[in-house]
Amino acid sequence: MSLMTLTERLMPHLLLAPILLPMLTAALMLTLGEKYQRTKLLMNISSCLIGLVVAMALVKWSNQDGMATSMSVYLSGNWAAPFGIVLVLDRLSALMLLTTSVVALCAVVYSGSRWHRAGVHFHPLFQFQMMGLAGAFLTGDLFNLFVFFEIMLAASYGLLLHGSGKSRVQHGLHYIAINLAASSLFLIGVSMLYGITGTLNMADLARIIPSVSSADRGLLHTAAGILATAFLIKAAVWPLNFWLVPAYGSATAPVGAIFALMTKVGIYTIVRLWTLMFSSEAGPSAHFGSAWLILGGLATMLYAAVSILGTQRLGYVAGYAAILSAGTLLAAAGFGQNLMTSALLYYMPSSTLAVAALFLITDLIERWRTTDGANVRFEDEEAPFLTAELLPRDGLNLDEDEEVLIGRAIPAAMAFLGLSFMLCTLVISGLPPLSGFIGKFAMLSALLNPLGLGSSAGTQMGWLGWLFMAVLISTGLMALMALVRIGIREFWSSISRGTPELKVIEGLPLAVLLGCCILMVTHGASVMRYTQRAADNLHSPGNYIRAVLETDPKPSPTSKPAGAAEVPATLPESAPALDAPNDGGSTP
Repeated sequence: MSLMTLTERLMPHLLLAPILLPMLTAALMLTLGEKYQRTKLLMNISSCLIGLVVAMALVKWSNQDGMATSMSVYLSGNWAAPFGIVLVLDRLSALMLLTTSVVALCAVVYSGSRWHRAGVHFHPLFQFQMMGLAGAFLTGDLFNLFVFFEIMLAASYGLLLHGSGKSRVQHGLHYIAINLAASSLFLIGVSMLYGITGTLNMADLARIIPSVSSADRGLLHTAAGILATAFLIKAAVWPLNFWLVPAYGSATAPVGAIFALMTKVGIYTIVRLWTLMFSSEAGPSAHFGSAWLILGGLATMLYAAVSILGTQRLGYVAGYAAILSAGTLLAAAGFGQNLMTSALLYYMPSSTLAVAALFLITDLIERWRTTDGANVRFEDEEAPFLTAELLPRDGLNLDEDEEVLIGRAIPAAMAFLGLSFMLCTLVISGLPPLSGFIGKFAMLSALLNPLGLGSSAGTQMGWLGWLFMAVLISTGLMALMALVRIGIREFWSSISRGTPELKVIEGLPLAVLLGCCILMVTHGASVMRYTQRAADNLHSPGNYIRAVLETDPKPSPTSKPAGAAEVPATLPESAPALDAPNDGGSTP
């Protein structure tokens, strides 16, 4: 039986699997003591592996031709929308589920080398994090989006503090405080939207918003602005991202890798709600806040690029790379055109995989640096490998005989780490031939040719478009300079260090993450067709609204036993009703 046939038999109930599977796995883990760490690790890996298979099946299901199969609606409790809980699967949510599953599987396998034993309840918290992420991608109403956000954040608080230590506790408290503030804004915005429209179902909101009276239009925009602020905090927009780099830089490596998804949840929510509620069909509210999204994204990109140039801490580089990716996606989302949205949907999983891999590489380099006998360390104010007179430092880029490093054999572990770091550099900076370049090239193509090849004669992209193009290219070059400088310092001028130790369980997740980036290049045409279809659906909100609001509950199954006699439509005239009063009140 093929995967597609099995999926067809299990749908639409298969939509529940990404939520129920991690929830049940976490509940089962909580019944086990901490001495069963190996058992919990195997359960965690098995759950993530099954989740990956389910996500692949949902991607194939959502990518079928025809409206009836490209979007699936599941009415939990069999109540029709907008009154019941609705789960919705389309190409965007399926893509996010697949990206989450790949990163989660790699992170949990990597944690098996040492990090999962650094504290208690790592595995249940990890599974609850998966549950919150999957629910946020699948839910069709704002109330349950808030519920899944809180599940996701509550698990992330514990994961960030996993391993303890002063830095994790200090920055973890900042992380908790800023996310509690964001959750409060979320509640305020949702309450105002409900007060204006009387619904929290996303499809119903999109249906009602064009007809909101002009007297309430300002209040509606205020509510949307408050709600967007909560999502932008999670998406790490400048200047609301001051908490991210210290917090993510303090987390353990597998937690940092899974946190690479957290900013993408904010991006996903903004793209989903903005294209649905403030599309070109939203009347006076059409494209509300688009210029703010673009300007906020550009400011975030510049902040991240300048910061990544200025930092010498390897642990912070991955955090700034995550912010740079988030800024690029925010700015691209603000343009609100199909081709640009398709490009950002291609770039989003690519950059997420690369940033997650960079968190893992950072951990391996830090261990290589600190456990080696030489213990070579660099302070922030120190030049990476040159003295103040611009002369080579002793023992850094020369060998012990003061000879230049030419023709030296490179150990396999060092070669693997160096190659992995180089691939991350190419993806994050957007250089060919990897997926980062294709994603950024598609964005530039959409800017220069917004109506498609051969159809944009005379179309001007405006000063915001030119500004985005300049910032996109310049920030990519700045990220390239910063990462190349770090690569030279860590891999080229590290003569005094020994050979790094690398386990298979650590190298395999790295290979899978970066291999996925390569697969996105070799199967670039198929991936771009998928993202283009997803973008077309996003910019046609009528399809989403009809699919959700016109889905009818399933009729109750008949309970008539087999072989039972048919009940006549009317009783015979000679048979009096049992509860009919007797004439005259006399007894028989």
